[in-house]
Amino acid sequence: MAERLKIKDLPLNERPYEKLEKYGAEMLSDAELLAIIIKTGTKNETSVALAQRILAKDEEGKGIAALHDFSLEQLRAINGIGRVKAIQIKAVMELSKRIASTYSSNRKITIRSANDVSKLLMEEMRHLKKEVFKVLLLNTKNHLIKQANVSVGSLNASIVHPREVFSEAVKSGCSSIIFVHNHPSGDPEPSIEDINTTRKLVNAGEILGIRVLDHIIIGNGIYVSLKERGIL
Repeated sequence: MAERLKIKDLPLNERPYEKLEKYGAEMLSDAELLAIIIKTGTKNETSVALAQRILAKDEEGKGIAALHDFSLEQLRAINGIGRVKAIQIKAVMELSKRIASTYSSNRKITIRSANDVSKLLMEEMRHLKKEVFKVLLLNTKNHLIKQANVSVGSLNASIVHPREVFSEAVKSGCSSIIFVHNHPSGDPEPSIEDINTTRKLVNAGEILGIRVLDHIIIGNGIYVSLKERGIL
């Protein structure tokens, strides 16, 4: 039985392990980093070649971020990726999301623009398979008091109700609020339902004395601010 090609079969200057040690992880390509994770290739290709083949399955131009979208079953369907490799890949992608989330939650955050919200939540929300509606609660200095999930599912008036949206805001005594939700399609263009629901929530906020600063829709690496669009 033929042995799988290994990283040691590559020329010395092309081996990901040695390159990382000599030049640093930032100098490795996406395929080389992935090759280190999966360790071995197939009997006909090195781990780097296998990694390149995996990344080539990205049909939407997401690059290595496309790995977030693969299920365990889809990964295992790739020749050369078995149960262990699939689990290793999924574990690393989950770690990347948690690291981004932990970094955001462990520092004092001031929200002054839609771009600040994008920096805070883009990596967490851009790969979600379902729509998640969040609220960001701010004090008078625009410091983030808390962020909370309100609903999961398509954005409409029956799911996103003012009672649920503003309950945390009232409890926290926040001065203002920002709405954020994602579009799993990757296209953040607001729908009529997005706009109508937002206007309903803005009216509810005025009654409660809580300013709605913005509603931001997260896509795949891009976002739309309803405030910047002049909708709010």
